[in-house]
Amino acid sequence: MASVHEYKRLENNLVQKVVDVSLIIAQYLAIFFKKIGHFLTRRYTVVFVPHSEKRVYNLHITIISIFCFLLVVSGIVGAFLWWGASYSSTMYTMAGKDGRLKDTQASLDQLRDETAMLLREARSFENALSGVLSALGVGNNNSVNKTSSGDLSSFLGIKETPDGLLQEVDDVRRLSSYLSQAVEPIREIGTLLDSQSTLFTEIPSIWPVKNGLGRITMFFGQNLHPIHGQPYIHMGIDISTHRYGDPVVVTADGQVVTVDYDAGYGNYMIVRHKHGYYTRYAHLQSFNAKIGQRVQQNEVIAYIGNTGVSTGPHLHYEVHVGSDLVDPYRYINIRSTMARQKR
Repeated sequence: MASVHEYKRLENNLVQKVVDVSLIIAQYLAIFFKKIGHFLTRRYTVVFVPHSEKRVYNLHITIISIFCFLLVVSGIVGAFLWWGASYSSTMYTMAGKDGRLKDTQASLDQLRDETAMLLREARSFENALSGVLSALGVGNNNSVNKTSSGDLSSFLGIKETPDGLLQEVDDVRRLSSYLSQAVEPIREIGTLLDSQSTLFTEIPSIWPVKNGLGRITMFFGQNLHPIHGQPYIHMGIDISTHRYGDPVVVTADGQVVTVDYDAGYGNYMIVRHKHGYYTRYAHLQSFNAKIGQRVQQNEVIAYIGNTGVSTGPHLHYEVHVGSDLVDPYRYINIRSTMARQKR
């Protein structure tokens, strides 16, 4: 029981000491703030004395008013500096955006020029494609030369649509639609060309000397005989490379039907092709194929020589259609003729 009273007394003493210390601190703080208040409210007089007999002006100020004045001035100066820095940054940003805007405008102008050129080329492409389709007889069921907004002739001109969309963008979209519709006819052209390519391998349509060597020294038809000097009908073309042993190639797929020697033709070979075509290769030095052998276009079948009635190493080349003799030169140039017609 005695110990409880002892603890209670100690607790009361501790609380009393804390209260006493708090009161002392409060008194010191009150004295400090009172002195601060006296200092801030201390009055000073600023006297303005004119250099004449006019009235003297007295300006009464306190420390706190001076502090408030300095605070206001500092705020104004700080705001001005911040505004100046912000203005400079804004001007720098605007200058950069102005430069980018000019670059963008230049790019837009270039894009417009390129778009106009693209549309002109598209018109040329449309005309060329229409001509090719007409020449090849390929149907135009997909309305290739039309777009959703008209034909390509409506592309030229630069303006804005009612929705504010640049005309060039609308034109490019329609051009994309046109090109997507043109894919199918071009595929048909490719299929047709593939079939024609197969046909070209079945008819005598290439140069009969490997790698296009040689030149024609005598054409088909009426000529002077190189030995007798008398007019006669030359039944083929003579191709000379001015040397022996250059490879002779078969000008179409076929089958060798004759490998023989003749007093006039010398060593000669005849190849039978599809569609009633026959080709003869004469004045040969030697053979590279035999009777009954199937040969493919551009395959080496013999070598140029000077056998038979001949004035030098050359190839005598003939083309027969059934029982008719035709000018081989017409068939040699058939591919380039077709290419010119397509252009």
